[in-house]
Amino acid sequence: MTAPTGVVHRFFVVRELGIGLALVLLVAVTAIVTPRFLSAQSIKDLLLGSTILAVLAVGQAIVVITRNVDLSVGSVLGLSAFATGTLFVNAPGTPIPVAILVGMALGAVCGLVNGVLIAAARVPALVVTLGTLYAFRGLDYTWATGRQINAADMPPAFLRMGTATVLGIPVLALFAVVVLVVAGYYLRTFRSGRELYAIGSEPAAARLSGIPVGKRVFTAFVVSGMLAGLAGVLHAARFGTIDANAGLGQELDVVAAVVVGGVAIFGGSGSVYGAALGAVLLTTIGAALPVLGVNPFWQRAAVGALILAAIALDKVLSARIAARLRVRRARRA
Repeated sequence: MTAPTGVVHRFFVVRELGIGLALVLLVAVTAIVTPRFLSAQSIKDLLLGSTILAVLAVGQAIVVITRNVDLSVGSVLGLSAFATGTLFVNAPGTPIPVAILVGMALGAVCGLVNGVLIAAARVPALVVTLGTLYAFRGLDYTWATGRQINAADMPPAFLRMGTATVLGIPVLALFAVVVLVVAGYYLRTFRSGRELYAIGSEPAAARLSGIPVGKRVFTAFVVSGMLAGLAGVLHAARFGTIDANAGLGQELDVVAAVVVGGVAIFGGSGSVYGAALGAVLLTTIGAALPVLGVNPFWQRAAVGALILAAIALDKVLSARIAARLRVRRARRA
């Protein structure tokens, strides 16, 4: 399957509209119960809360579309965040754009390690990234050696980037928007982006049709690592205080956002827009349910139920689409 067109495209538009509708309903119900939930500060906090998760989800979506998964993104985020803080401690005059590029480059190197082991050595992505999850986190702990980098060690301009707004929109959210637009345009417009869908739909068939499967999968993991590195820089700007636990467990939320956002865990379908919507939805759930007085246990249960429902819906609707496409092919024949 190539990039969604026709029936398949309409299917994903409906999926993303459904996620958006669920988000609107959740916000509306919460606002009725607590009108302050829609205050300017609350909306700003929601946007800031979902920014880092959305950036990670975009990279993860690109990987999942190829029928793989990257479980190391939380560790890469932590490593990049600590590297950013260390850079500012050791070189206080470092320009912010340079710090951003260094964080992204470090993430890309981590993604390169994953990509080589998966694409070249053909080791399952689940096994490789589970291993690098612990390896990168161990490297972070070894580097930090119990140290903590505080906001006082960061340049004021860098910390302001974590709280500043442009026309009421947080600067960090603008980073996520740029990442989303660029990734969405690439997947939809460039042949190499559309080939990722073909690889996820049927890797063997994609290889037989001349698509460089290994190269494309390798690139997907490098991009995922690079975006995780960017997320680490944004994490440092937002929170200021950094230790070796930054991003701990974040990979589970990222996978959840991608699946809830309509990206098929079996590969070959979905979009980065849906993944970003999934990130915003999960962040909003985390902020809204406590306001509604829901027990924290049920908050996690609600996310788990969403994941299971998304997987079940994907299987059912994918089967219907496949049946409809077979009928169309039969009629043309």
